Amino acid sequence: MHVGEGLLWSAVLVGFAALMSGALRTPAVKRLLDRVTGIVIVAFGIRLAMDS
Repeated sequence: MHVGEGLLWSAVLVGFAALMSGALRTPAVKRLLDRVTGIVIVAFGIRLAMDS
C-alpha cells in the first residue's frame, strides 16, 4: 500500500511540474526562487550559529 501511494504521489508531482514548467522558467519566478532559497540557507546558517 505504501509503495503504491509513493508511486502515485511521484506521478502527481511529475505531472504538475510538467504543467508548470513554462511558468517556472520565467525570469521573475527564477529570481523569486533564488531569493527564497537564499533566505532559507541564511536562516539555517544563523540557526546553526546560534545553537553552537
